[in-house]
Amino acid sequence: MGQEFFINSQGLENKIRELLPSQGGAGAGFDLSASTQIIPIVDLTESAEGSNLREDLQKSFSFNDITAFSVSNATNTVLINNTGYFRVFGNCFANNNGSGSFNLFDGASSKTLITYSAISGVDDHESSNFDFMVFLGAGDSFRCTSSSTNATIRGATKQIASIDGTLTNPS
Repeated sequence: MGQEFFINSQGLENKIRELLPSQGGAGAGFDLSASTQIIPIVDLTESAEGSNLREDLQKSFSFNDITAFSVSNATNTVLINNTGYFRVFGNCFANNNGSGSFNLFDGASSKTLITYSAISGVDDHESSNFDFMVFLGAGDSFRCTSSSTNATIRGATKQIASIDGTLTNPS
């Protein structure tokens, strides 16, 4: 059992009243005290998770952690083959029957996520922005295809978190 000591300091009491009115500092008449008993405190803030950055700041772009890409007239260009969570963003420009697409590949089969295409005609074109997240497990890859020189997909990828969900800081 710990011992309890009372602290008589008008300066400390005034500061408590000023900074922490919800803790009885608004004239409730409580004395300050200290104890020799150890009381564990559980910190549930982002700082306790091992990072001092808020989640939105961890998603910031930096020179070292984005990978730019430009795909035109190429089939199944691998953009990402690491495990984890990734943000993919950019623009697809297609004209005169050009098309572009993204797919996930597990080593045996692929699944198309998004396809962009333009209808036939010299003056017809389609320009679309994209911004989405993908998860890649072991052996997975994220790929991009452009049907011809009439479709160009430009953008960048950024790892948001590792495979276990630990957020990555910009570097």
